[in-house]
Amino acid sequence: MKSLSLTQIVTVGSFAMLAAAGAKAESYQGVQPTVSAMSRAEVSAEAVRTASAPNQNIVRGSRGPETVAVSTERARVVAEAVRTAAAPDQNVTSGSRVNSKVISTMQNPVDARAEAVRNNSSKL
Repeated sequence: MKSLSLTQIVTVGSFAMLAAAGAKAESYQGVQPTVSAMSRAEVSAEAVRTASAPNQNIVRGSRGPETVAVSTERARVVAEAVRTAAAPDQNVTSGSRVNSKVISTMQNPVDARAEAVRNNSSKL
């Protein structure tokens, strides 16, 4: 009687595994039906409209600044910016120094000027 070698045993085993894997493969069901709410003509018409739309390849903001709804008048914003820029403690935070607390005791120069103007105008 003939004995099987190790390579023959491995070869037979691998073929058996391939056959078992092939038996578990899914069956072919054919092409699935398309699911669409639009007909082919409607899709084609939408594609033509989109392709011929003006400025379709221009990114937002490349045509200049966009209009913004203004909620505060310009003079008030400028006055607030000047007052904030002149604040004596604008760059100081509670973490600026160890165990420090920010207490604004200095008068804002903008407020001081406005008060001086009011005082001078009331004396006249």
